[in-house]
Amino acid sequence: MTTRIGPTIALCGLTLALGAGGGYWLAQQRSYEVADKAEPAASAQDERPVLYWYDPMYPQQRFDKPGKSPFMDMQLVPRYADADADSAAVSIDPRLTQNLGLRLATISRGPLASSLEVSGVLAFNERDVAVVQARTSGFVERVYSRAPGDVLAAGAPLADLLVPEWAAAQEEFLALRRSGDAELLAAARQRLRLTGMPAALIAKVERSGKIQPILILTSPISGALQDLAVRKGMSVAAGDTLARINALDSVWLELAVPEAEAGELLTDQTVEARLPAFAGEVLTGRIAAILPEANADSRTLRVRVELPNPDGRLRPGLTAQVRLNRASEQGVLWVPSEAVIRTGRRALVMLAEGAGRYRPVEVRPGAENDGRTVVLSGLEEGQQVVASGQFLLDSEASLRGMVVGSAARPEPAVDAPALHEAEGTVVEIGDLSVTLAHGPFRTLGMSGMTMSFPLADPALLQGLKVGDRVRFAVRESDAGLVVKRLEKQGDQP
Repeated sequence: MTTRIGPTIALCGLTLALGAGGGYWLAQQRSYEVADKAEPAASAQDERPVLYWYDPMYPQQRFDKPGKSPFMDMQLVPRYADADADSAAVSIDPRLTQNLGLRLATISRGPLASSLEVSGVLAFNERDVAVVQARTSGFVERVYSRAPGDVLAAGAPLADLLVPEWAAAQEEFLALRRSGDAELLAAARQRLRLTGMPAALIAKVERSGKIQPILILTSPISGALQDLAVRKGMSVAAGDTLARINALDSVWLELAVPEAEAGELLTDQTVEARLPAFAGEVLTGRIAAILPEANADSRTLRVRVELPNPDGRLRPGLTAQVRLNRASEQGVLWVPSEAVIRTGRRALVMLAEGAGRYRPVEVRPGAENDGRTVVLSGLEEGQQVVASGQFLLDSEASLRGMVVGSAARPEPAVDAPALHEAEGTVVEIGDLSVTLAHGPFRTLGMSGMTMSFPLADPALLQGLKVGDRVRFAVRESDAGLVVKRLEKQGDQP
């Protein structure tokens, strides 16, 4: 059988050629259509004014003309003045929110009580001490079985003291008593008192009619015997201190509070103490004194807390963990602390604007306690911020070169010169300037010193006086560092 292969091959080749030609023509037509559509868009984009050029990998660095990035092997990207509003926010499909682990928290206003945890040691209450002294010279006839550290009841005997000069005075008193002369008897009784004889012993002599030359030294209060300076047979002189007793009705709790935290402490402020010796119990006391001298080595202040001790079980030397409850701040804005992103130079939150849009906003945080942080500026009550997953959004915002703004009033696309903050003390106040002894400006790399600053507004000085501690912010200008914000420390904005 004969097979004709040649015509078949020729037919197949013709078919393939026609198919290739048609495909090429169709591709050319589509490319022309795409080019026609893209050209107007590109030309429209080029006509928009350009604010600056930037490298998406280093959005914080801006350039005034196009070119190649000095950081990466890529062309700089323009930032247009009329960029869409969404360019200031990160947009995420709401359906993906749960998958990304985003959790929102609402800005709340209300009281925020703060506390400070420190450790302390129990000590004797040095305001409740009794001292036993010899009223007259004599000899120690007997010492009762006592030793320092013993807990005594009020009136417990300590030692018997023989006073020879009392014998003659008491004999004279008894003789006048038998004579019946009331005036002479009253004068003799007064002489007994002047020799240092207790009124109880004079009454005993008058009642018994016998000489009582022995004085029994007793504890005037109940408490712990601190010192006992008598021994049998020794002689004592008038005014010698023979014993010292410390009451135990209350004890002191000595605390070491860091100087940075001590500014908000007040006398009579309540505290809560927990002792390992009494697990599970919470003791309540009050601050009796804040001592004026700080420890130069540990940079702490000594705070003295008074604890009631009615049953006497609190012993000096025991340790305690103490919570200092500060006064509640009324009507402050606060957010969960986990929502605040601290970069080292500023604090940010990711503000939720609805429909899957999130925008970075700079805030000024205040006190922090129990997982909540006070917001002094930057947010308003009722707004929502991202409390979980915000670092993912912050990274995306940084890559896109977004401008961090304010939740209350969005900032313009071009950043104003940065504010640099520090703390200091008012040294001198002028009409349009203020002299401050300030700490370092960390954002400027400038160490602390005393210098005069011009004021952006003289009204900043309202309510301030020399010696006030302040927190202030300056901005660089042609005139130098100008004070833009000046607040007395502790004041609410």
